[in-house]
Amino acid sequence: MKHLIVVGACYLDTILKNVTVNFACLTFTNLPSVLNIRRGGNCPNSLQVLEQLLTEHDGLQLHLVSPLPSASSSATRRVVSSFGPQSKIDFGHCLYRHESTEAASSYIIRSEASGSRTLVNYNDLPEMTEDEFASIARSFGTDQETWWHFEGRIPETVQNCIRLLRNLLPKATISVEVEKPGREGLSELAAEADVVFYSRSWAESRGHSTPEECLEAEGHHKASLAVCTWGEEGAAGLPRSTGETLRCRCPVQSKSGGGISVVEYVHLISMSHTSQLSTTHNTSRVELQELTTVRDIVP
Repeated sequence: MKHLIVVGACYLDTILKNVTVNFACLTFTNLPSVLNIRRGGNCPNSLQVLEQLLTEHDGLQLHLVSPLPSASSSATRRVVSSFGPQSKIDFGHCLYRHESTEAASSYIIRSEASGSRTLVNYNDLPEMTEDEFASIARSFGTDQETWWHFEGRIPETVQNCIRLLRNLLPKATISVEVEKPGREGLSELAAEADVVFYSRSWAESRGHSTPEECLEAEGHHKASLAVCTWGEEGAAGLPRSTGETLRCRCPVQSKSGGGISVVEYVHLISMSHTSQLSTTHNTSRVELQELTTVRDIVP
């Protein structure tokens, strides 16, 4: 059996719609007409979508590694139950903070009139340590086929985790997300991975005006594949095997952000050839086409 281990933050999102806020005097001029609380975070959202893409014959076990409050807390129960009663995602490697009762939270103020969103994040859960990750990595054997995907929130920690994996599980495939503009260490993190996913916002912050420009300028170092998503303009991929940048202009139709694009490509690769990534021109183009046509699965 193959294993996909996804490492990153899990949030409970509180969404307020039709709110008018005057930040100059910090007052709300009218109350929200809709309040919705749902689970958020690239990694858990990605796993939810991926689980819907799998069939019983795929033989892929999904694992989430994320700091969560106490396992008995209502917040953690809400996170786990959000995947549905039939979910087979493994939460056994999550890092339960027994002294905490509240999950990481994101408050999203959304204006239906203008379409703008204002986000306020709050997280007092201790982040994953390298020692905690080492214990998780050692629970997998060298003979097991594993793919480790990192959100890239804390580059220094993730980089050390990747280096540990190279020593403990040299056959493992490793992918990272390079998303947050201005976050130091992401370029160095990308240099350690087999597969790299660049976001449009990060690429533009580096002065790139197209996904192709980003991929050609940043390179991939060790990576067998680099992908840069570009919103309604589709995505581009650069397989090392061909050295040719491929573009698919089909837009990703999703409200759930870049994590959905990432997991679609992870699914395509992990189900075909975990250790041999996109080996031909035609395979790369077909996979990129499928990547950018994923529909809005997460509510």
